[in-house]
Amino acid sequence: MQDLSFITEWIDSSLRALMPGWLTVTVECLLIGVGLLLVYALLALFYIYYERKVCAAFQCRLGPNRVGPWGLLQSFADMFKMLIKEIIHLNHIDRFLFALAPYLVIIASMLAFAVLPWGNGIQIINFNIGIFFLIAVSSIGVLGILLAGWSSNNKYTLIGSLRSGAQMVSYELSIGLSVITMVCLAGTMSVEGIVAEQQDLWFIFKGHIPAIIAFVIYMIAGTAETNRGPFDLPEAESELTAGYHTEYSGMHFGFFYLAEYLNLFIVSGVAALLFFGGWMPLHIPGWEAFNYIMDYIPSVVWFVGKAIVLSFIIIWFKWTFPRLRIDQLLALEWKYLLPINLVNLVLMVLIIVFNWHF
Repeated sequence: MQDLSFITEWIDSSLRALMPGWLTVTVECLLIGVGLLLVYALLALFYIYYERKVCAAFQCRLGPNRVGPWGLLQSFADMFKMLIKEIIHLNHIDRFLFALAPYLVIIASMLAFAVLPWGNGIQIINFNIGIFFLIAVSSIGVLGILLAGWSSNNKYTLIGSLRSGAQMVSYELSIGLSVITMVCLAGTMSVEGIVAEQQDLWFIFKGHIPAIIAFVIYMIAGTAETNRGPFDLPEAESELTAGYHTEYSGMHFGFFYLAEYLNLFIVSGVAALLFFGGWMPLHIPGWEAFNYIMDYIPSVVWFVGKAIVLSFIIIWFKWTFPRLRIDQLLALEWKYLLPINLVNLVLMVLIIVFNWHF
């Protein structure tokens, strides 16, 4: 498979030929930032349209079909509407924390977004503790949600943020243990190293039953971590209006809306990285001709395609299962998922120690 790092190396060498080193680094950081924002925005628009169409199919409807061919421009129309909406300034709130909260949510999402391995040689943040960094920065988002609920001085937002805090802190344990289970199999916390370990066979096949159990728990916990149905208690419209972002308007509400859809992609992208090889094509040992053909598909297509398919599963959850009560939601984590995860981690360690994996 072609290594796409030659693109970044060409840009770097071209800039260094034109300007001093410090200015080259500055320009490269700006280019990365602009590119990240552009991909971030386009993916959010795609996911809004994608979920609407999937939801419509489940409910025997057409979904967006008026603005542009097949409704493709509906998300862009909604984006422009959001940009021109007035930001309503409220009284009797903590203004600084109220304004800070949506930026914390979006920053956490952007940092986690930057760790994902987009293709062979295309990764923004790449160091030997990439998975640890990913888990750490993704935990910042809950601070933004708690601040949004508390600073709004509204009983509905406060209840929503407290629910979200309890839910996200609880389910982070299951996500962390699922990730640790696969890190044990990979033998490294480097994102690039985890992808490289799956060049012969993806971990979902290589890791036997513990890998499948870790994948199922990760998908359940990831759905809860992103506050999506049936775990959308923090935003339960029938109880809390809109939950923790009830008092937000204009682009501040847009940041929460944007982060929700990008967190869906991030959860799916991390699942693709840990269980399905990231950008690595499907290789089957002994099938050299098949493997050779798979290598012709660009690595970026592999990664984005896997993430979109896994996102469909999470969207499927939302439009299939009814919302859980808060006691059911927490009981699922503490009584079932967490003990299963701990036993599963021990099983994976035994498989590695006795070399029972493929």
